Amino acid sequence: MAKTPSTMLPLGTAAPDFVLPEPLTGDLIARDQVKGSKGLLVMFICNHCPFVVHLLDALVQLGQDYADSPIGLVAISSNDVAGYPQDAPEHMAALAKQKGFAFPYLYDASQDVARAYSAACTPDFFLFDGDLKLVYRGQFDGSRPGNGEPITGRDLRAAMQALCDNQPINSAQQPSIGCNIKWKN
Repeated sequence: MAKTPSTMLPLGTAAPDFVLPEPLTGDLIARDQVKGSKGLLVMFICNHCPFVVHLLDALVQLGQDYADSPIGLVAISSNDVAGYPQDAPEHMAALAKQKGFAFPYLYDASQDVARAYSAACTPDFFLFDGDLKLVYRGQFDGSRPGNGEPITGRDLRAAMQALCDNQPINSAQQPSIGCNIKWKN
C-alpha cells in the first residue's frame, strides 16, 4: 500500500471550474451547481483505495451531516479505469447508490480536473470559501488503515464548521495521505 501525500496547493488558490458526468444519474454536473453559499468541498476519492475504504462510512456521514449546510460537497474519481476497472463509472454508480451518497460522485475520465486541482492521492480534500478561494487542503483526520486512531474527521470538520460560522480556519494543516491517483500512461 503506497502512501502518497497531497500536494498542499497554496491557500487562496481559486477553485478550477469543471463539468463532469455523474455515473449514478447520467447528468453532467458543473462546479457552480454544487457550490454552496459559503463554499465547496471537493473530495478526490475512488472505489478501491484502502485509504478511501477506511474512511468511506465517515465520508458518507459527512455528506449527510452537511447536506443542508451552506457548503456544497462533491466527490470526483479520476483514476485510470483501464488499469483499475473497479473504479469504472458503473462501479462508482453502484457504490454511490449502495452507500447513499448525499453528494454527487463524478467521473473525471480525462484526468484534467485532477490535474487542475493538483490532486495527488485518494482521498484528497479541497475546501473553498464562498468566493471559491482555497481555505483548507489536507487530511480528513489522523486515522489511517492500521494505525488504530479513531476516524473522527476532526481536521476537515473543524475547517468546515469554521467556514460555516465565519470563523478563521487554522492554517496549520496536515497533508492527506492515500494511494496515488492512478494516472493514465
